[in-house]
Amino acid sequence: MTEDAPWLVVGLGNPGREHAANRHNVGFMVADLLAKRVGGKFGRQKRAVAEVAEGRMGFGGPKLILVKPLTFMNLSGAPVVALCQFFKVPVEQVIAVHDELDVPYGEVRVKRGGGEGGHNGLRSMSKSLASKEYARVRFGIGRPPGRQDPADFVLADFSGVERKELEFLVDRAADVVEAVVGEGVEWAQNKYHGS
Repeated sequence: MTEDAPWLVVGLGNPGREHAANRHNVGFMVADLLAKRVGGKFGRQKRAVAEVAEGRMGFGGPKLILVKPLTFMNLSGAPVVALCQFFKVPVEQVIAVHDELDVPYGEVRVKRGGGEGGHNGLRSMSKSLASKEYARVRFGIGRPPGRQDPADFVLADFSGVERKELEFLVDRAADVVEAVVGEGVEWAQNKYHGS
């Protein structure tokens, strides 16, 4: 980890009001909450097709560059790599926040590296960064019911039942991001997995 380098926190999602409440857009929801916490305001970034907000975690704490790519999910990697280069962020200090079919709804998990599990946003990031060694905060959305196509499921809004817990879970995912930045992936795993 580079002490003075900022952290690039990428909320994965799709732009446009019609996608705002989709399961696939939970990364944007977490990024929005983190921006509020650090006193940052999202604005268009000239160097990348993305909205960016900046702020510090606590007084004099680590700097966060919060990113919402506006390229649609499967092209998220290009703005991420452009911003890494501009802000001089090493790949070890990149965190992707994304929906995860393989984690039950109500759970938030964290890991570094590994596969993409069919997630097009992660696939695009890994390819553009030429590395999989970034951290991932995985927001569990669970598997679709019955024979529903996973693509339709992720592009649908959270159900009424899910929405009752959604604010709490987005808050927890933001806590996990802050734990990764402040204490590291392993510490965050020990604190948040199974709790």
